[in-house]
Amino acid sequence: MKAAVVNTPGELPKFQDFDEPTLQEGEVLIHARAAGVHPVVKSIASGAHYSASGSGPIIPGVDGVGTLEDGTRVYFGGARKPWGTMAERVAVPRSMYIPVPDGIDNVTAAAIANPGMSGWVALKDRAGLLPGETVLILGATGVAGQLAIQVARQMGAKRIVGAGRNVDALRSAGLDEVIALNQPEDDLRKAFVAEAVAGIDVVIDYLWGRPTELLLEALAKGFKAEATHRTRLVEVGASAGPSITLPASILRSIDLTILGSGFGAASIDRIFAAVSELFALAAEGALKVDVDVVPLSDVETAWNRANKGRRIVLTV
Repeated sequence: MKAAVVNTPGELPKFQDFDEPTLQEGEVLIHARAAGVHPVVKSIASGAHYSASGSGPIIPGVDGVGTLEDGTRVYFGGARKPWGTMAERVAVPRSMYIPVPDGIDNVTAAAIANPGMSGWVALKDRAGLLPGETVLILGATGVAGQLAIQVARQMGAKRIVGAGRNVDALRSAGLDEVIALNQPEDDLRKAFVAEAVAGIDVVIDYLWGRPTELLLEALAKGFKAEATHRTRLVEVGASAGPSITLPASILRSIDLTILGSGFGAASIDRIFAAVSELFALAAEGALKVDVDVVPLSDVETAWNRANKGRRIVLTV
């Protein structure tokens, strides 16, 4: 069959022949139709992600949309390595697919599931967001960040603050406050402190690195002994850096809970439940995502394309 194939970790995927997956007990064959080029997919393919196998050749892709033998449209994941979802056919466990509702097309479903799930699980399951709370999204200009804004609004957040580099995109997202991350650090500190003083209940962090250090510093500066405010920070991505320096004084001066959200922090059952809820909202028109559709045969040229808030989806 034809597939996108990463022959050596870190190299661009090639459109080439690859062995068909052989069904094992408990698996089902899916005819793939669309798969998203998510940041996690590229991270795994490069060998940098914690779940990467470190060897090749492999077919990249963590999820996708396709059809069963009877024509039922499904969203699926969990392909057995070295197979991934960017191929003509994929074998997955019977427990690793769910129906796609009629009101959402293949491309939209493939684009929205992974980035939307990251925000949904982080806000609902990890942070336990309550209606009326304030959410700050670090890295709100990417696809995942844009969907997190929409998800937070659906969950009843009272105030949503977006921090990112593309200020124009943030201003068009209907946020209550916009913070430019590319301003001088002293000004960024002041902007974070102002929000900390007002009270931040939940931080969804797609960046980590220096922006997170500055935010935590601001939370400490906004500390009020007579009115301690609990903040839950959920780390989802690390596009600004893989590590931070965390002074002990910060942990002593604020009521801070730091959580992670990913395939090791949330169960597969909860992830699929989140995707079902996302699909229902998308089918109603309550969630939107911008997509660039690319044939699977053009995977090599599309792989590192700057998408600027749009998700690339490969179609078969």
